[in-house]
Amino acid sequence: MGLEAAFADEPAFVPYLAAGDPNYEDSLAYVEALAEGGADAIELGLPFSEPIAEGTTIQNAIVRALESGMTPERYFEFAADLDVDVPLVCMTYYNLIYQYGESEGPRDFVARSAEVGIEGFVVPDLPAEEAGPLRAACDEFGLDLVFIVAPTTTGDRLERMREQVSGYVYVQARLGVTGARDDVDDATEASLARLADWDVPKAVGFGIKTGDHAERIVSAGADGVIVGSALVDIVAEGHESGDSTETVAARLAELARELKAGALRGTQERPQPEGT
Repeated sequence: MGLEAAFADEPAFVPYLAAGDPNYEDSLAYVEALAEGGADAIELGLPFSEPIAEGTTIQNAIVRALESGMTPERYFEFAADLDVDVPLVCMTYYNLIYQYGESEGPRDFVARSAEVGIEGFVVPDLPAEEAGPLRAACDEFGLDLVFIVAPTTTGDRLERMREQVSGYVYVQARLGVTGARDDVDDATEASLARLADWDVPKAVGFGIKTGDHAERIVSAGADGVIVGSALVDIVAEGHESGDSTETVAARLAELARELKAGALRGTQERPQPEGT
């Protein structure tokens, strides 16, 4: 089916959580709550000890997941155990992909991912210039490779991403690291305009935390929104407060519904073509 199908009928809501945060069983319930709340695809983080693209919120989630025993093999078990009907995207760092399995290179990791139902990858530290082996493995097993396009990505690097991307392109809404914000960066519309002729859906992430944010992003032309830190905050707060798994899951589902509804509202505010 491929990840593009998640964007086919309406703007997609793509949440992120770190697998195993704060523990295996709770994390399963939390990811499933996002699917119940309207997620169209889910970016499932495989924790890595040096998450250079992440802000404090997600770094802390990764620490909790690692401390609870999350490993690459446990991650694959986690993905297989999930009871969701939406595509899963593995978000992790290239060292874990490259070192997995009996032989160096990404093929073993991609093959195992395909076995457990993962449909694509986001690898923040993999330059497009070095993505050939992973792209080849994805092609072999029918999986997608998503690239993150920053506001400063231009020239040859942007063209290499265009040549290799599939599923969707992750449009970074602002410079810096991940983290929920109280506003939406004005650079988003310009970033989307640069990618207007790319033939894959454009999903905007970094800083989105409310339905109003999602509405504004989609009205600016995005095909979907990616939300991580605002959801991870709910997990962290519930963990620190000792709230029940059911309570935290309900909060996640509620925010998921708000974000999905905002994205849907955004389609109504887009300029209509003349004659319609």
